[in-house]
Amino acid sequence: MKNALLENLDKLHTTEMGVVRIKRNLSLDTDLVVEWCKTKIQSPRASVTRKGKNWYVSIDGCVITVNANSWTIITAHREKRGGHN
Repeated sequence: MKNALLENLDKLHTTEMGVVRIKRNLSLDTDLVVEWCKTKIQSPRASVTRKGKNWYVSIDGCVITVNANSWTIITAHREKRGGHN
């Protein structure tokens, strides 16, 4: 089933600070953070949910947060184990 996030992947973007934050939180070794996130979001293994104004994508032990109105990738972080996010 398609959802608005998948239908609007071309609109995804982030800020310079967002790139720094996501790279730090996930220990990424790439400057292509938006492309990395798009690839993860499109994966058949991704669990995509919307809560309020944000989309949350859980995949491969991390959570990507996207603002549903502006299509801005706000942050991404490692999933917390044994608790609620």
